[in-house]
Amino acid sequence: MRLKDKVVIVTGAGTGIGEAIAHKFAREGARLVLAGLPGDPVRQVAEAIVAAGGRAEAHLGDLAEEAEAKACVELAISSFGWLDVLVNNAGVFIAFADTENYRLEDFERTIRGNIRTAFLMTKFALPHLQKSHGNIIFTGSEAGLNGSASFTPYGGSKGFLHAFAKGVALEQARYGVRVNCVCPGAIDTAWTRGPEGPIPLKAQEQIDATVPLGRRGVPQEIASVFAFLASNEASYVTGALWLVDGGVTPAKGNIGDRVPQELKNPPVGTLPLRHSHEGLRGKEVYRAASEKDQAH
Repeated sequence: MRLKDKVVIVTGAGTGIGEAIAHKFAREGARLVLAGLPGDPVRQVAEAIVAAGGRAEAHLGDLAEEAEAKACVELAISSFGWLDVLVNNAGVFIAFADTENYRLEDFERTIRGNIRTAFLMTKFALPHLQKSHGNIIFTGSEAGLNGSASFTPYGGSKGFLHAFAKGVALEQARYGVRVNCVCPGAIDTAWTRGPEGPIPLKAQEQIDATVPLGRRGVPQEIASVFAFLASNEASYVTGALWLVDGGVTPAKGNIGDRVPQELKNPPVGTLPLRHSHEGLRGKEVYRAASEKDQAH
């Protein structure tokens, strides 16, 4: 077990990639503080881990609030005595609109959820990670490297996290603290599939064709990369951006169409995930009218 007895905070742990990270880390022996918004199924994830023999505490609150971020870190210390790993996974993708139509309130929610949360959690966790020579892993995005039309603030917020992670890695190396960033592509969660998501259904149908491997990733595949980076096996890895995007970044054209159907099946999951597609529950999503709709 690569993370045996390591104390880990996972933010955004109730759904999607965060839920998968929580279960993966529990199987690797970690002791967990799982954080999420009050409406997220964080307690259910923690209870499932405890029922399977793991250790997990739940913190419900808006981590973009200074007091909540500080309390989350303090819960880890009071529950387990120290902190080894911070997984800055919390974030939102809640609007789809060209930049001139992107609502200011959605821009501010994106910055708050994706940047302010990660900054505050990093700020309060670092004094403890310096003592343990621990590490931080951020959830970035291929959109933070490549940009994405119709949700430019989302890609911009992830680009900030990429640079922030690198800067913190350089700054904290003298304390033995490693910092890395995982950059997923389109993952099969509420953000990329379903009528309630921000991406129009027609655009959703085209996602797999733009991925060289011919399919979306699944949360467990992303969690496995996080587990490696959190472990001592990655002891010489810091300041790195880890693309886990099925080849989207170097791709040109819809080369995913060339992949045979039998190779498009995701791996069989082994984690007991229940909330992969619940990330939008209780969250307002905005999708601008198309040019065709606006013409009428």
